[in-house]
Amino acid sequence: MNMMALPSWEDASLGSKKRVALWLVSVVGEGNLFTYAKLRDAFPDTAQIDRRLRDLRPDGWRIDTAREDPSLGMSERRLVSVGDLIWEEGAGQTKVQDKDKPSSTRRREILSRDGNMCRSCGITPGQEYASSFETVQLDIARRSVLRPDGTTAVELITECRRCRVGGPDLEADVAGMLAALARLGTIERNMLLSWVKADQRDFGTVELLWAEYRTLPQESRSRFREALESGRQ
Repeated sequence: MNMMALPSWEDASLGSKKRVALWLVSVVGEGNLFTYAKLRDAFPDTAQIDRRLRDLRPDGWRIDTAREDPSLGMSERRLVSVGDLIWEEGAGQTKVQDKDKPSSTRRREILSRDGNMCRSCGITPGQEYASSFETVQLDIARRSVLRPDGTTAVELITECRRCRVGGPDLEADVAGMLAALARLGTIERNMLLSWVKADQRDFGTVELLWAEYRTLPQESRSRFREALESGRQ
């Protein structure tokens, strides 16, 4: 790669994804380590800059974590290989269009499949957000998914616009979920299966009491605990 031909990663007009790609190439270098702390230091004014790393993976960039390379620390990453040169004119445009703008038919399919609700917060169209008069609108977002074979894919999911724009930078760890599932007993698996089939969960009295107990002041928590231990009401 001709380093003299590279645009500057500090050029704010390029957009954060292109700038992160250029920073990785020109500052980190293929095969070398970096940390999220160094990435954030390089882009102090850009919110959720970590997400740009995941956005590069569908473009062929390989960035390993401790999951792929046990020799890495939890905060370390390695730029294993550079993918598409997304800063070049026309590079990656078709792929981004396909992911960001599904057809109207595909959009309806995703909304129906996801129960016509935000899969991050559970809110539905027409509702108003708490403490505001803003009406909920659903959108189609991209979610990074870590698969059981160790690869990372990007899948489409329904989210409200508030979650999509200002929510946490989520990555679904399907591999970790399947490992945890394997440790469940029969009763727990059947309980979970019932929630999955209904696509909802009703909290029992014990769980509701626990949630309320956690909100009590210390004196009231002690009084409640004494009643629980003694068996009295």
